[in-house]
Amino acid sequence: MAEKVAALTGNDNYFEDFVAGSRMRHARGTTVGEVENQLMTKLVMNTADAHFNEQRMAATPFGHRLVFGLITGSIVIGLATQDTAENALAEVGLDRLMFRAPVFHGDTLTAYTEVLETRDADRDDAGIVRFKHWGLKQDDTVVFEGEREVLVKRRSHWGTR
Repeated sequence: MAEKVAALTGNDNYFEDFVAGSRMRHARGTTVGEVENQLMTKLVMNTADAHFNEQRMAATPFGHRLVFGLITGSIVIGLATQDTAENALAEVGLDRLMFRAPVFHGDTLTAYTEVLETRDADRDDAGIVRFKHWGLKQDDTVVFEGEREVLVKRRSHWGTR
C-alpha cells in the first residue's frame, strides 16, 4: 500500500497568492512567559532594569517589569509566519518597527497582517512580498507594528499545484 506523504507547506502561501491590500488575522495567539522573556533578554545582553528589576519597576507608572520589545516583535512575526513565510526562501528586511504599548509577563498576543506590495525579485523562482504586521494584546491594545520583506517561492517554478 502506498503511503501518502503530507505536504511540508500550505497550498495558499506562494508568491502568486499574495495580493496587495489583502489582510489576515492569524489563527494562533500566545501568552508571554517569564522564562522566555528573561532568557532571550539576557542572551542579547539587554541590561535595562525595566526587564530585570521588579522592585525598581514597582515604583514606576508601569508597576512591574516590561517584556523586552524585540521579544514582542519576534512573537508577533512568529505568529504570522505560518501564513506569510511558510514558503519563504529568505527574510529580506525589517523596517518601521514601532512598539506602541507595554507588554507584561502574562499578556496574550495575537497578530494581524496586511500585504503591502508584491514585486519581482532578481531571480525566476521567487518574488518579494512586503507585509505590515500588527501585534495586539488581550484587550485589543496595539503593542507592535512593523514592516517585513520576504523572498517567497513562486508556485509555477516549483511545480506545485
